[in-house]
Amino acid sequence: MCCYVHNFLFPGTDSNVIGVQLYYSFISRSVFAHLEDFGEFIVSFMSNQRQQKPTLTGQRFKTRKRDEKERFDPTHFQESIVQGLNQSGTDLEAVAKFLDASGAKLDYRRYAETLFDILVAGGMLAPGGTLSDDLTRTEFCLFKAQEDMETMQAYAQVFNKLIRRYKYLEKGFEEEIKKLLLFLKGFTESERNKLAMLTGILLAKSNLSAAILSSLFNENLVKEGVSACFAVKLFRSWLTEKDINSVSASLRKVGMDSRLMELFPANKRSCEYFSKYFSDVGLKELADHARNQQSIGARKELQKELEEQMSRGDPLKDIILYVREEIKKNNISEQTMIGLIWASVMSSVEWNKKEELVTEQAIKLLKQYSPLLKAFTSQGLSELTLLLKIQEYCYDNIHFMNSFQKIVVLLYKADVLSEEAILKWYNDAHTAKGKSVFLEQMKKFVEWLKNAEEESESEEEETD
Repeated sequence: MCCYVHNFLFPGTDSNVIGVQLYYSFISRSVFAHLEDFGEFIVSFMSNQRQQKPTLTGQRFKTRKRDEKERFDPTHFQESIVQGLNQSGTDLEAVAKFLDASGAKLDYRRYAETLFDILVAGGMLAPGGTLSDDLTRTEFCLFKAQEDMETMQAYAQVFNKLIRRYKYLEKGFEEEIKKLLLFLKGFTESERNKLAMLTGILLAKSNLSAAILSSLFNENLVKEGVSACFAVKLFRSWLTEKDINSVSASLRKVGMDSRLMELFPANKRSCEYFSKYFSDVGLKELADHARNQQSIGARKELQKELEEQMSRGDPLKDIILYVREEIKKNNISEQTMIGLIWASVMSSVEWNKKEELVTEQAIKLLKQYSPLLKAFTSQGLSELTLLLKIQEYCYDNIHFMNSFQKIVVLLYKADVLSEEAILKWYNDAHTAKGKSVFLEQMKKFVEWLKNAEEESESEEEETD
């Protein structure tokens, strides 16, 4: 049929050739059509074989840019805190709950200073301690509260809960208190009193480090007497919550125990003035603490000087004369002094590491310094103090555990220790440190002392 069509359309052309050409043309178009379909199939297949990327499921919340802007807007932050405090009013439990919940919405980390300024003063503080005029304020803050311990304890609880909930605020809070102490002159007397009471309570609760007291040593505050007045209220509040030993430990931990004199001008920095000032306002514990610190300082200097004299090999008579002068000058008891002498003697040499040699070394050293020890054991209590120091030293230094009895016998023979003092120590005056070991060591010698005492009494009776 193709041939007939061809002859009709193209006369004079070989119909067989044309038929073959049409056939292959038809075949080619069919193959290419199928190849295109096959290619689409391959592409589709490979696409389906690719691993599907993981997708997040759940509800997606859209955050508006306006919300993010407000979160990092200081004015919005202040207004939110002030509004919450105004709504809570004087209900400090409600204030604590509001602050707890707001931490999830507001950026406490960025605006910690703003937060604490508002809670303490009711608004943002300008340099010097005055409130900024152009910002929102609240009347419900520490400075507007009643000036009594019960109210201040309630406020302390608010700060305590806030900082426990948001631990990252600890450092910012300490920096805030340091700043507030530097601003004391800008506050009223009542505001200073409230801040002092709150600070004392928070120091007692360990919400603050005693290192914040360094701000009170500011020259201008000290010169005008502001620091000392503030310290009175602060320590009175602190000592209401804790005893003087706890207060002293907190001060000592940060090196403040030796700096309290700096609360006064240079011409008044003496233990006598400090003690009188705080005794007159009813803080005798703090006055006694200052005297004790001065005594500790003097004792440390004395021990250091004794060790230097011994290392130089100064004559014992010169050392004894020096010690007696120090006792009078610093009003040191003989019991305290014998402890210092013992510590100085035992620190004056480098001890052998071998236990079998250390006893021999100790005996030799103590023979040399027995006259010095004897000069300051004129009282039975001083002898007993020395015995307890020896017991403590031998217990704390393991190489001396077997040396205790030999040391005591040596000092007995050198008339440093009496039999009465040794028997008193053995019967009931010893401490728990190494008790069983040292009592066992002394057992035979104590029996000998008792027998010698009985024989002496018998001889006296026969003489009579």
